[in-house]
Amino acid sequence: MPPLPGFSDNPLRSRSDLIRATLALLRPLLPHFSPSKARIRIPVPTATHFDETAAQLEGFARPLWAVGALLLASTRTSDAELVAEINEVVQPWIDGFVAGTDPSHPEYWGEINDTDQRMVEAEIIAFALLVAPERIFSPLSAQGKTNVTNWLRTLSGMDMPKNNWRWFRVFGNLALTKVCGVPLAAVRDEMESDLELLDTFYRLDGWSADGPWQTAEHAKNEYKLYEKTGRRDAIGIGRQADYYSGSFAIQFSQLLYSRFAADIDPERAENYRQRAREFGATFWRYFDSDGAAIPFGRSLTYRFACGGYFAALALAQVDHLPDPISSPGAVKGFLLRHLRWWAKSSDGIFHPDGTLTIGWLYPNMYMSEDYNSPQSPYWCLKTLVAVGLSEDDPFWMADEAPYPQLDSENAVSVVPAPQQILCNQPAGNHHFLLSPGQFVAWPMKANQAKYCKFAYSSAFAFSVPTGPLIQQIAPDNTLALSRDGGETWAVKWKSEEVRFSTARVRGTSGDQDVPIASAKWYPWGDRAVSVDTTLIPPASRWPDWHVRVHRLIAHRELKTLHA
Repeated sequence: MPPLPGFSDNPLRSRSDLIRATLALLRPLLPHFSPSKARIRIPVPTATHFDETAAQLEGFARPLWAVGALLLASTRTSDAELVAEINEVVQPWIDGFVAGTDPSHPEYWGEINDTDQRMVEAEIIAFALLVAPERIFSPLSAQGKTNVTNWLRTLSGMDMPKNNWRWFRVFGNLALTKVCGVPLAAVRDEMESDLELLDTFYRLDGWSADGPWQTAEHAKNEYKLYEKTGRRDAIGIGRQADYYSGSFAIQFSQLLYSRFAADIDPERAENYRQRAREFGATFWRYFDSDGAAIPFGRSLTYRFACGGYFAALALAQVDHLPDPISSPGAVKGFLLRHLRWWAKSSDGIFHPDGTLTIGWLYPNMYMSEDYNSPQSPYWCLKTLVAVGLSEDDPFWMADEAPYPQLDSENAVSVVPAPQQILCNQPAGNHHFLLSPGQFVAWPMKANQAKYCKFAYSSAFAFSVPTGPLIQQIAPDNTLALSRDGGETWAVKWKSEEVRFSTARVRGTSGDQDVPIASAKWYPWGDRAVSVDTTLIPPASRWPDWHVRVHRLIAHRELKTLHA
């Protein structure tokens, strides 16, 4: 598949570079607009669990992360030719608000119902309204303004999942009061209720889980339910702290909230800025010195959205940041290295027409989610919101800082909130994490591959299963067990709580203490077999490797495969 001119060959060193890369990503979408510009459909015959209208709204809305930032940039850019390019490319999105919110128009987006995909896109529509009201909302007719207001209001009172989705309604209500003229008193109670729920996901050190976090008591009650019903497929509470905790959703949304709601909710806005500071003290470790992120968790087709935290940090202009992101140049370095890595690695991520594929480094429906339409990958444009900063902003004026210098003393670090050990050995050839205790409790494609392997690397993306046989499971960084002669196999899913301690590694140059992580898990729901796994990170003598110790208790013969 061909690379994308303007992105794949872009040096990505300056603001103008980033603007041109953003325009390059948007232009291939222009031929796929509906006649009245309210929908985009990339002509790829795949489907999702939601309706086609919502999928085409996704195509219109997701690019608004970039369109809104470009509209902001156009008022702060001295290059008249570049401003003209911006205005030409973004105009169809401005036009699309008219038909999309008009209930009598064939391209109407549709009202928002309970647990509706339209909720997701409402946050992006709200962002565009908040960042560029004078370009999108102000020019509308009186009826057009009423239509936009009424469409956002359909979010109110709807059932939503108890996870990052609550941010979508928060931003919908924020746009209603900040842009559409709805009194704050009319939306404050619902905003406060959603924000209070979101704040219950907070763990520590700036990190939030993507929903409730399973405790030992939760697990005990779940097992009692299994004993009572004989069923293990009930949807329970998981343990997820992935890119949704940061760039994909929660940190990103908190940072935007701190920018747009500081005047109406100053205490919470400052609290979110402080969480962003604490989060950044460990999140940088998920990126290697070339800018590659460690692929872990769901929705990885969002690709360079992994770096969205750094873009939002810049746009929100958070100060007093910790090392190693304590300067604008340091934040800039993490953002631009990540984008350059993707530009360099982009040979397989575009269709021939320049639109993005579903996948990671190449098209891959096996690793996709049931909510990924052909338009979904444009969530990646979150990472380009920093173009909205003025050309003389300290972020763009600063020299890009290099990746932090690491040594054997700080190369391995426990990150307690996601219960992982991050391994960034300077003498190693890749960065990776050890993760003994995360899991998803709801039915998601390849959830054990995405959350339950023992290790995930910035250089070697994990395998996902294509079928039930051992050759199809592709159990890398996994212990697979069979008790029926190899016909079926079980791998780690749910586990007991993670335990951290220390081990001493002896080498020719002396002893070295390293942190270790352990967790007990059961391959089958009847608990006839138990496994207690300990993960030992690399010491300086073997920087690319780690050690796993498995203690199995079983009362019958098992087949095992350790990869």
